[in-house]
Amino acid sequence: MLKRFSISLEEDLLAGFDDYIVRHGYSNRSEAVRDLIRKVLVKDEWADDSEVVGVVTMVYDHHKSQLQERITELQHDFYELITSTTHIHMDHHNCLEVTIVKGKASQVQELAGRLIALRGVKDGSLTMSSTGGHLR
Repeated sequence: MLKRFSISLEEDLLAGFDDYIVRHGYSNRSEAVRDLIRKVLVKDEWADDSEVVGVVTMVYDHHKSQLQERITELQHDFYELITSTTHIHMDHHNCLEVTIVKGKASQVQELAGRLIALRGVKDGSLTMSSTGGHLR
């Protein structure tokens, strides 16, 4: 069931929000507000160390000495979090590795941080989400 409520905003803030809505392709303000509220609530779940799913993305030079072995070793240390890993050869030197993870937010963040911090990893990121079971 949808509930209506009103909100008061300064003119400049509303203009900025309307610009955000257009840039991100929302059909109306309500959809944008719902999405932003969901994101904040999911972020709170991370802070509460709830169960999350995530994707660790890394780009690295596979010629870097011992790097692939260190990545594999870390993945084995955190095997209970790893659902799947995909390795793609971008060119002769660079690889993209995508690891799908599931577990407590703190453990997922620790694994991602340790992987991304390895010497030879050129770029890395963690994207986390949750089912937001309490959200619609």
